[in-house]
Amino acid sequence: MEKFLHILLIVVICIVALFILAIVLTVLYENSRKKKGKKRKPESLWEDRRRNFFGMPWSFTKYSMDKTRFYLERGFLSTRYDEVRLYRITDVVLVRSLLQKIFGLGTLKIDSSDKSMGDFVIENIRDSEKVKELFSQKVEEQRKANRVYTRETLGDSDNDMDNDGVPDDIDEDGGMGSN
Repeated sequence: MEKFLHILLIVVICIVALFILAIVLTVLYENSRKKKGKKRKPESLWEDRRRNFFGMPWSFTKYSMDKTRFYLERGFLSTRYDEVRLYRITDVVLVRSLLQKIFGLGTLKIDSSDKSMGDFVIENIRDSEKVKELFSQKVEEQRKANRVYTRETLGDSDNDMDNDGVPDDIDEDGGMGSN
């Protein structure tokens, strides 16, 4: 029985060592890739990894964004790939705890109307203020490009007398009325 426990302990230590080696190799690869200016996806505007509270990228969660979509990749042995179109994002909030401020990190809380992802968080990322502004800018661009309007922007018109969300100075065929 004692020999079995020793063998089990050795197996557990080997598994932990392999896991740590995988993390170290991943960090080294990511650092060398960033120094060379290479991105995982050439068309990406932004890429990062989820980091621990010390700012180290010891995670298998990867984030990226291009002109039209946000991508989320999670997992090591089993990987899940999610994406949300930027025009489906309805709100972006930046949250920074004291510890995150000390280590230069932040967390974005994203509200979206996407069916599969719904609301989600982008945890412990570097340059979180710049990333929040990038998100806000690209989301607005995509909403305009796809002609997506929310109720809060539709009802802002002063000339919407019947409160249907459409200004009353627009004809039925989409042109401006003769008011």
